Amino acid sequence: MTYDVIIIGAGPAGLSFARSLKDSNLKLLIVEKAPLRDIRKPMPDGREIALTHLSVKLLKELNAWKRIAPESISPIETAKVLDGNSPYFLDFASDRSKSAVLGYLVPNCLIRQALYETVETLHNLDFLTGVSVDSLSTGQHNGTVHLSNGEHRTASLIVAADSRFSTSRRTMGIGASIMDFAKTAIVCRMEHQKGHEQTAFECFHYGRTLAVLPMQGKLSSIVITADNELTNEIMAMDEACFNDDIEKRFGHRLGAMKLVGQRYTYPLVGVHAKCFVANRFALIGDAAVGMHPVTAHGFNLGLRGQATLATQINSALARSTDFASQQVLKRYETKHMRVTKPMYEGTNGIVALFTNDKAPAKVIRSIVLRIANNFPPIKHIIKDSLTEIRD
Repeated sequence: MTYDVIIIGAGPAGLSFARSLKDSNLKLLIVEKAPLRDIRKPMPDGREIALTHLSVKLLKELNAWKRIAPESISPIETAKVLDGNSPYFLDFASDRSKSAVLGYLVPNCLIRQALYETVETLHNLDFLTGVSVDSLSTGQHNGTVHLSNGEHRTASLIVAADSRFSTSRRTMGIGASIMDFAKTAIVCRMEHQKGHEQTAFECFHYGRTLAVLPMQGKLSSIVITADNELTNEIMAMDEACFNDDIEKRFGHRLGAMKLVGQRYTYPLVGVHAKCFVANRFALIGDAAVGMHPVTAHGFNLGLRGQATLATQINSALARSTDFASQQVLKRYETKHMRVTKPMYEGTNGIVALFTNDKAPAKVIRSIVLRIANNFPPIKHIIKDSLTEIRD
């Protein structure tokens, strides 16, 4: 069977990309190894996504934002960065002349469900689920994916959105810069005695980091980043010990804290593809760029990237030119590379510095926070980058 575009992966990037091509009249196919029920109704996975203003704008354009219940959307009005045991912190407050909030915290599963709902009735989109891509190849005019069920599909363009460990990327001979941080993120939700006043905290403690992100009411999303050898120890804590440990590490700022639901673990590996396109082939989402969560930009870059590629394709269609030509794909690559490369390298630099507990690094960490806090131009640049209030 022949399509115009085959999208490998039905995560947020793949779904949003399909929705961005809604009015293109291109015949689309999404291939996803998970069953359709998992795409239609994703299960909670512990991950809360910090959305920038640009991402919210894009979700509104995709008709997804209104599908998320308002009570599940938590505004972030203030953010504070703490270093070690020092009482000093770098703070970011919302600028009410531009926006009342820095960003929004939304459960990952609800975003995925909303995006699926925007595409499930598209007339130009087919789903092929419960099937994986065994191999793929491209030629002068099209590309072909060979499926685990023995069948194959052909399209003018193949777009891979199959995670930061993308097999499609490797198959097409695209290398990637891979940073294994040798750490694990442990995520969960916790209730607390005191209100968080819609403030997000990033605490770079010695030996591990702790992020406390405000949800609705007296509830917060907790993200612990620890060396791999400590992960089993933290996960093995009974609920009472875990509650007590987090409460103490957070300096009792929110009073008594209590675990709600289960804890989830995710290995921390950063990935940035050497290039984002090949002949009749493009990467989006984590297949292009997978970020460390410290700057909360992984999902946001994925949403931006698919929009950039879709814009180039729609523009080519409006000019009646080949939408999958190398010239069109290269324009996408140039634009997205310009945004992602500095963000990726900068994030890795922050992680390297603020997780280094040697004495010289501790001094530098303290100096960096004070410079960022007291030099307005730098602070504004950091804030604009994190919030994307101005694209």
